[in-house]
Amino acid sequence: MKCLLLVDIQNGFCSGGNLAVPDGEAVVAVANRLMAEGGYDLVVASLDWHPADHGSFASQHPGRHPFEMGTLHGKPQMLWPDHCVQGTADAELHPALDQTRIDYLQRKGEDRTIDSYSAFRDNDHAALTGLSDYLANRGVDHLDVCGLATDYCVRDSVLDAIQLIPGISVRLVIDACRGIDPQGVEVALAAMAAAGAEIVTSAAVTAEARDGAATSERLSPR
Repeated sequence: MKCLLLVDIQNGFCSGGNLAVPDGEAVVAVANRLMAEGGYDLVVASLDWHPADHGSFASQHPGRHPFEMGTLHGKPQMLWPDHCVQGTADAELHPALDQTRIDYLQRKGEDRTIDSYSAFRDNDHAALTGLSDYLANRGVDHLDVCGLATDYCVRDSVLDAIQLIPGISVRLVIDACRGIDPQGVEVALAAMAAAGAEIVTSAAVTAEARDGAATSERLSPR
């Protein structure tokens, strides 16, 4: 089964959001095209879904500022602006994203004591979100991943999918992603490739789906 995972394509990470990724909203049109033309059996979207007092927020650390390094749960933690707070517009999926094609929503980052970049587990790898079991139980063996941001939540989701779902094939759809730091993006891409993820474009994905559909049509009994 072929699945598309949309990572955190939320208002908070697009222009006007509390933690906007440069050019973040540009992924929306590409994601819509993938959902419509990529030949997926299943589409899943993850959502950052933080309580208002989440420990990754700089506002919860007196005297500290966003984008400084701090600590959380005894480990180094980038301190972020308050973002994607539960029940706020900042946490909603981008309004231009075709949500009618999304089959399942996975919320993450709900525990105020630990951050959760990955759609699959928290940052200290102690607690699973349940998404790996959901995909495995559905028989997903091919996973394409895209979204925001390449060097944080997308990277960790790709790496965790490879580690947590036996036998799965994972691809990163690179033009359907945007990152925060260009150098960090390069490091993230290298890490994903080294772990076994294939880096592809949306054009390659949709062309593959068209070719597969055409082959099926030729082989179908008349």
